[in-house]
Amino acid sequence: MAKQRVQFECGNCGHTSAKWLGVCPACNEWNTYSEIIEKPKSSKKHKVDVSVSDHVEAIRLVDVSHQNSERFSSNLNEFDRVLGGGFVNGSLSLLGGDPGIGKSTLMLQVAHHCPEMKILYVAGEESASQIKQRGGRIGLKGENLYISSNTDIQSVISQARKFKPDLLVIDSIQTVFSDELSSLPGSVQQIRECSAMLQQIAKKENITTLMIGHVTKDGDIAGPRILEHMVDTVLHFEGDKNHFYRLLRCVKNRFGPAQEVGVFEMKENGLQEVLNPSALFLSEAEHAVSGNSVTCIMEGTRPILVEVQALVSPSSYSTPQRTASGFDQRRLSLLIAVLEKRASMSLAGQDVYLNIAGGLKISDPAADLAVISALASSLTDKIVNSDTVFIGEVGLGGEVRKVSFMQQRMREAEKMGVKMATGPKNTAAEDLNIQLRPAAFISDLF
Repeated sequence: MAKQRVQFECGNCGHTSAKWLGVCPACNEWNTYSEIIEKPKSSKKHKVDVSVSDHVEAIRLVDVSHQNSERFSSNLNEFDRVLGGGFVNGSLSLLGGDPGIGKSTLMLQVAHHCPEMKILYVAGEESASQIKQRGGRIGLKGENLYISSNTDIQSVISQARKFKPDLLVIDSIQTVFSDELSSLPGSVQQIRECSAMLQQIAKKENITTLMIGHVTKDGDIAGPRILEHMVDTVLHFEGDKNHFYRLLRCVKNRFGPAQEVGVFEMKENGLQEVLNPSALFLSEAEHAVSGNSVTCIMEGTRPILVEVQALVSPSSYSTPQRTASGFDQRRLSLLIAVLEKRASMSLAGQDVYLNIAGGLKISDPAADLAVISALASSLTDKIVNSDTVFIGEVGLGGEVRKVSFMQQRMREAEKMGVKMATGPKNTAAEDLNIQLRPAAFISDLF
């Protein structure tokens, strides 16, 4: 009889080892290895009979029949925007986010806005009374919402086959488990097996399924990477607990464009849609002081105007500080070096603090020119015009490079009342009531 073999598996990435390791060599995470027992393999050898009839013939792409997938709306415009037009029948989605960010509240709001939709909500972390209490705050009656506190995946699947819901919500995938596995709920094996079973019921039974997942300290969805490859859509719910806004970002979407962003605002009665994010992030903009400038970033296909704040002050330390909030600190150091070399502005002995107003985190290179402008404004203590927007990527030679979606950015700036835009040369401003001031190098700003 074959003996059971003991192995150790990383709970973050699924890497296995014959002995326990303090740090995983695959993902470099500490104290993530746990003991698992492998089932003994059968000693019988199975002979595979391959016949000609078992072969699948390849067909030409032109001969493949295709039908557009049917969608149904969540009646939340921002949510539908991120999904690419609404839920797709039989799709499997994954929603991740920090604890308390509003993932469960978002699902309850979908049930509130879609009373005609039949929803089965599998709650593995909260009781039915807790869900009802939260639903009462947003005005949810719950006539179409069925709560199940069962975390056994076999029982959940049998309930889904019985109810035939329009939407199946698993909150969360780390709490459901299968009795056929000896590992604990939340382990790599359990997540992989339960997700595979939910994928099959979504495709075969045509039940739209949405799984809610925990995130690690780095902001990634907990569990093996295969989990993100199995699902059709990966959504990230982002936001700062110190601010009221929430960003719903689409990282992967097989049925629509990725990197789309929906903006919500957390209020007492739940999440409210923000149809004009530019007005939200510029609502408290203060242009009476130096160091402030405005840029237009692209989140997916949506242009958003944000305010860049910089503070340059003499340092009292031997090593000047460089601090960035909402912006890549390495990128900030690069732009400071370009400003010193190409514009002859010395920031040696100066502390530099950069902040993106509203707690927003941006990575669009089009904000480089606004960062350069804010740094120079704070250093020289000169105020930037409040009706000017700065759009452009800055190269190492100090040149201002072109960015994508320039026309969409300019239209959004015009809609928000901006009168002048500073950007790269040869930028067309046709049919726009906005003055374009081209800049070939950053020295042209001054």
